[in-house]
This record gives sequence, structure tokens and C-alpha cells, in this order.
Amino acid sequence: MSTLQELWIAATPPQVPRHLEYPTGSLVDEFDRATAEFADLPALDFFGARTSYAELREAVYTVAGNLAEMGVGPGRQVALLMPNCPQHVIAFYAVLVAGGTVVEHNPLSTIAELTPMFADHQADVAIVWDSAAPLLLNMPAAVRPSHIIAVTMIDAMPLGKRLLLRLPIKKARESRALLSTPAPRAIPWSRLLRHAPLPPAANRPDPDDDALILYTSGTTALPKGVPLTHRNLNANSVQGATWVIGLQPGKEVFLTCLPLFHVFGCSLAMNLPLQYGAMLHLVPKPEAGLILDTFTRKVSTIVIAVPPLFERIADAAAERGVSIRGARVGISGAMPLPASLIDKWEAATGGLLIEGYGLSECSPILAGNPVTKARKPGHIGIPFPDTEIRLSDPDDPSREVPQGEPGEILAKGPQVFSGYRNRPEETAAAFWDGWFRTGDIAEPDEDGFLRIVDRIKEVVITGGFNVYPSEVEEALRGLEGVRDAAVVGLVNELGAEEVVAALVLHEGHTVDLEQVRERIRERLTAYKVPRKLFVVPELPRNPMGKVLRREVRDVLLKLRADAGELADRVRTDAEILADKVRLDSADLVDKVRSDAGALADRVRGDAGALADRVRTEREQRALRREGAGEAEPDEVTPDDTTPG
Repeated sequence: MSTLQELWIAATPPQVPRHLEYPTGSLVDEFDRATAEFADLPALDFFGARTSYAELREAVYTVAGNLAEMGVGPGRQVALLMPNCPQHVIAFYAVLVAGGTVVEHNPLSTIAELTPMFADHQADVAIVWDSAAPLLLNMPAAVRPSHIIAVTMIDAMPLGKRLLLRLPIKKARESRALLSTPAPRAIPWSRLLRHAPLPPAANRPDPDDDALILYTSGTTALPKGVPLTHRNLNANSVQGATWVIGLQPGKEVFLTCLPLFHVFGCSLAMNLPLQYGAMLHLVPKPEAGLILDTFTRKVSTIVIAVPPLFERIADAAAERGVSIRGARVGISGAMPLPASLIDKWEAATGGLLIEGYGLSECSPILAGNPVTKARKPGHIGIPFPDTEIRLSDPDDPSREVPQGEPGEILAKGPQVFSGYRNRPEETAAAFWDGWFRTGDIAEPDEDGFLRIVDRIKEVVITGGFNVYPSEVEEALRGLEGVRDAAVVGLVNELGAEEVVAALVLHEGHTVDLEQVRERIRERLTAYKVPRKLFVVPELPRNPMGKVLRREVRDVLLKLRADAGELADRVRTDAEILADKVRLDSADLVDKVRSDAGALADRVRGDAGALADRVRTEREQRALRREGAGEAEPDEVTPDDTTPG
């Protein structure tokens, strides 16, 4: 046992066992157990419309019967493209009950983005938000599903809201347009609710069958399918529920505002709470106003979100005077959680806000801060129960780094997937001796708490030195006027990589970029200081709020090219001006020289004429004197002469 492992054991709260018991069945078995145990309790709340666990079970099995008739069963995939709504939850479990595998997609994706994924998973059935149905109906025939089922979110709303949305007024029409778009060529969801329920024993999935496929993209490659089994997802639910000390089955309310098409929302904000009899506040779009409306109906005791969303909720609650007190536990992920935000959230709620760490490939959570006052801001915490973590040399994963040094996180555990779909080479590269290589660099503090330094693929190598973007970003965010920052590496004209940063400023602020560089030099070693800085209105982010570095890189490349063109134009204009000045100067010199020559000639001419006149006058006087017999004076000047 290493010192690091001993530190992790010491840091684990005594209420959390290091080893747990997990379900032996599938997600369907857990769904059946929970819907029977909590039958009369509310499972879902959508704008105030409640669905009980018993009603949820009936709807799931009814839809599953219809899906089975469409050919859904073991080895078949069903694509889901929906915002958070009751139909999304029903469809997810209906696919599993029918024996199929769910494939989650962002309903706002484009055809170009979806086509390679559909070609990979080959789903013949898709259940989609009606506004996204035209997208699938217009996909290439080779990948277009045979059965496209359109869901209208309005149908799941309370009667009062549905009636308001039907009013013949402008605001109602605009709201309807945002929520729904007619899809006449698609199968209406309502048709799937008219079939007799599927018998519970039909097509029971095995715990090692794939339950869910999510697509994760790298920095340059096409998205890779990440299959997660029933066993993977059940394990992470149990781990997560155990980690939240004091979780009370049948009494919790979860804020489900993160998209269910993302593993964070799907696993921690849907599967976990439904297995423990909680009520889900389903929010179709993570907007502060919609979220605060849920708090006025019933306070969410557990909030799963990302830092920007926690910030928006806390700020909006303060502005509108809405109490969020009673949100006992907040769990954040996907990006660093600032200490200032923790203070703000905990002051507003009276609860705790902790940061965790995970990846799609790990269902998703591997580590977290204890849900106690011992949590450490700025750290991802310690490993979950039954989760092994080692920090290895990124260039040689067989070598563990010395205690206290940063290394790549390698992981093992019941929540870790076994490989990418149809990608044997990527799968081989992702594992070393049974350990999953996360690609994230972390370093432990004196208590063993891990802090993410950066991702291997995002490290900038400049002049032979490694620069971790997160370190530079943290320094930039600490400067006055800078609200956010993203750092990437760009290859310069010499073929070397250089550090380049995009800055987002606080509203109403301006900065001198050269002064920013000077101030950063006081905080960072010279090679870490960005060679170029650009101000942008916002940073591109994914639906979870995570910065999309590839898009940041594209933006910065364009800005750099535009700046280069401008510099070239300025340089060209300056050269033209200089040439003109040189030509004008030469002309001026020639003119001055010519004028001076002419003046000199005129002066010489005038002087010669004067001398001739003087000589003539002297000669005339001499002749007059000679005629008069006068002596010639010793010196004669023009002033000495007098008329004769």
C-alpha cells in the first residue's frame, strides 16, 4: 500500500465504506424495485405536472411494448434526441425494458454532426423532440432511422400551461414556437402510449449488456462511441448515493437541470435519484428563471450542476428574492470550481458545494470531495469507493511518479467502461495493463487530495518546456478586468508552438494587452507567459459549460491571421509612405540645389555687373582728371566719387 492510498483512506469520511455491495441485476431490475417500493411518491415534476413512480412504470412498459413491435430488442440501438422532459425519462427506460441500448444525442446537433454517429450505431428507431424531427427526416437515407417518433414537450405540461400556450396572442405563439415544431412525417409519441404494456419478463437485459452509448469527441478525431453497461451505471449510482452522506431514500428532491443526453445528467441526476425514490425537477433548458420556479414549488435538496450554472442560480436568486435555502448538497463537475463561488452558494443555501471528477468512460464519477466541511476548494478530492487510481508518467504509464509530483490519472473500478465502440486501436491506446488512461494530469497535496493540472492533449510544449493551460488561465483570471480566459498552443511561422490566450473581460472594462503580459510575468515563469493575447466576447462552450478548446483554437487562429493581415497592411502602408517621403525629399533637395544654383548665378551676375560699372566709372573719372591735369588719388571707391 502506497502512502497516497493511505492518505485517501484517512481522508474518506467514516460513514463511507471503502468497499460496497452492488446490484446483481440490470438497470431494469433496479427500476422495477424502485417503482414498486416508492409507487405512490412523485417521481417527476415538469413545470408543476407530477408523475408518480407507479405512473412512470406504466408509461415505460407501455412504450416498451410499442418499441418491441418496431424491432427493438437485444443488440438494437435506439437514438434519443430530447431536452429534459418526462418523455425523455420514459423513453430511456422503455428502451432498456425492451432489451435495447439507448444512444443519447444533443437535440441541437446538426446533420453533419449526427451523420457519422448514426452511421456508427445504426439505430433504426429514434425518439426525438419534434423540433429536431426535420433534422432526422432529412438525413442521408443510408443512416436515417426507419422509425422517427416525435415528442411534443407541451403535452407533458400542466393543463393550465397548455391552455395558455394555445391562446391566439403573440407571446403564446412565440412560446409555442420555442417549445414545439410540427413534424407531420414523424410518428407521434402519443401513439406509443396506446399499446398494451410489455410483460415484465420479456427481453430482460443482462447486467453486462450495453445500456447506454454516448459519443465523446477528442481534440481532432471524429466522436467515439462510449458504451456503458447496466453494471457500470448501477455501480456509479451506488457509489454516488453512498458518497452523499445522509441521503434519505424517498425524501430527496434532485434538480435535474443538466442535459440527460450528457453522462453527468443521465447518471447522477436521473438514474441515481430514481433508484432511491427521489423526485426529479426536470428543467428542459438550464436557465436560472426556470430553475428558480422549481424552488418556489419545492426546494431541491440535491443540485447537480456546473460552476457557471451554480453562479447564475445564486445571482438570480439574490436579484429576485427567491430563497434557495435547503439545497443541502451541491455537486459540481466538468470544470474547476472557484472558492468564491463555493462561499456564495453555501451562504445562500446553508448547504455544502463540492467538486467531483469523472469522464464519460467512467459512468462518469471517479473521485470527489467528501460531503463534509473537510472538502477542499480547487481540488477534485479522493477516489470513490472501490475505485483504484494511480498517477503515472504520461510517457511511460508503467512508472508511477514520485509522491507529490503530477502524473496522469489511471483508473480501475466497476464504473469504468471496457472500450470504445468499433474502435479497437483507440481502445488499445486508452488502456495500459487493465488501467484506463484518462489523459488528465493531477497532483496530490499533503493530504492526498488531487488537483487537476491539465489534460495531456492540451499541454502546450514551447521551447522544450511543458505549459499547462489551466495554470496560465488561473493567473489571467486573477487580473483586474478579466472575467474568463482560455489558453491554447498555436504553431507560429517558424513551426514552433507558442502560448496564446483568449480573454473575456468584465462588462465595461478595457485592458492594455501589453500591460496584461507585464502583470502575468510577475506571476509566471517567462516561457509560460502568452506570446499573444486576444479579447473575445465569450468563450465557446459545450452544453455542460465546458470550454471547447478546439473552437477556441479556431477563433484564435482567425484572429491571429486577421491581426497578421492588418500588420502587413500597416507595414505596406508605412513602406509606401516612407517611399513617398523619400521621393518627396529627393525632389525637394534637387529643387533647393537648383534654386541655390540659380541664386548663386544671379548673385555672381549682379556682382559682375556692379564690378563692370565701377570699372567703367573709374576709367571715366581717370580720363577727366587726365584732361584736367589732376593727380590720381591713391584709392578710389564708389562712395568717394563726386560728380565732375
